[in-house]
Amino acid sequence: MNNVLKSITILTLTLSVMTTAYAAEIPIESYPENATEESAAVAENLIGGILDEVQNGLGYQPAWCKAHNAIYNAVLAKQTNGYGYADLAALSRNAILQYRDMYLRPDYYAEKENEVRALIADLIIEVENGADYETVKEKAYTRIYQSANPSYNPEVDKVGDFCYWDIPPIDRVLLTQARKLLKNAKSRAEQMSVTQ
Repeated sequence: MNNVLKSITILTLTLSVMTTAYAAEIPIESYPENATEESAAVAENLIGGILDEVQNGLGYQPAWCKAHNAIYNAVLAKQTNGYGYADLAALSRNAILQYRDMYLRPDYYAEKENEVRALIADLIIEVENGADYETVKEKAYTRIYQSANPSYNPEVDKVGDFCYWDIPPIDRVLLTQARKLLKNAKSRAEQMSVTQ
């Protein structure tokens, strides 16, 4: 009996070591502007499994309830490396919204990524060559707005209080894909500078 029990225990341990859990990552393009790699890693550790569920069809509200509880409990237990609820909740909420939208419209996301890549190809190269990310991002946003309304001019239409800005209506997926492409280009540029 002891040999059977030992064999089952060894088999269980071996299988648990062999199988690894792959939790979904928080997409870099969904990071709020004040997010850091470390805060994203903390949030990802807390909600990675929830993001997997969203990729498989879990709705936004149930996913957000689970994420809220996980973050809230981790903050109370001081298991967040000093990051507060607001920082981790913003990261998590953005990631859940994006994964849910990508689940509902996967072909649309792929189509818009190709469309935006063609629209800002030269700006992606600028970032890869070391141009300032924020400056190039504003140029990319301007091009996207101008693709919806060619008469859009940020020097005229984005003056004064932001509630009076006259910005053309566009799908946020276009801006999300632009951030994704530019942030990936920035990462490639940083990797190239480290290797040289």
